[in-house]
Amino acid sequence: MASPWLHLLLLVSFLSMNLLVKCDTDEEDTLLQGLNSYRESLNLTSLTKNKNAECLADELADQFKNQPCTNSTGANTVPGTEKQLSNYPDLLAKCHLNVSNTRDGIVMPACVPNLEHSLVLSNFTKSQYSDSLNDTKYKGAGIGSEDNWIVVILTTSTPAGSYVPYNAASLISNIGLIYCLLFWLISALLIF
Repeated sequence: MASPWLHLLLLVSFLSMNLLVKCDTDEEDTLLQGLNSYRESLNLTSLTKNKNAECLADELADQFKNQPCTNSTGANTVPGTEKQLSNYPDLLAKCHLNVSNTRDGIVMPACVPNLEHSLVLSNFTKSQYSDSLNDTKYKGAGIGSEDNWIVVILTTSTPAGSYVPYNAASLISNIGLIYCLLFWLISALLIF
């Protein structure tokens, strides 16, 4: 039988690892905190982290990583002149998304050398992206970064902007079907 000291040592080491992980923040978390502070200063609700949008943001940032930062990339892009990604449907599929559940969201890429925090934040709050950040219809965000690129995706609470995986609805209906069948099976067993 192990001594109580060994149990205590294991407990302390486990808790220490959890604290270290929770203290580790990255540029995505820092940016989300900054965006939420910005929105709160405007009396808007905070954006919640959306893992599915984050997946797509990571994929998009990976696509942008080899593009240099110029005066015509990221937040400086003139609307309508953005680079079109021919593999966008593949990126959506990789994150279990499709066009119908991402249509109302907005993708906002920014290129900032070394992803300097204050510059990254101002690339979103003091650019053409601020109009979207000020919009009350956006409830969530997914953020991904790669090299000098950071991508923010704003999501809505509508089906067309929720970034809910396309197979989640079928999973829910399948679970409902299973419960219904179990109910009928148990009912039949109780009757006989």
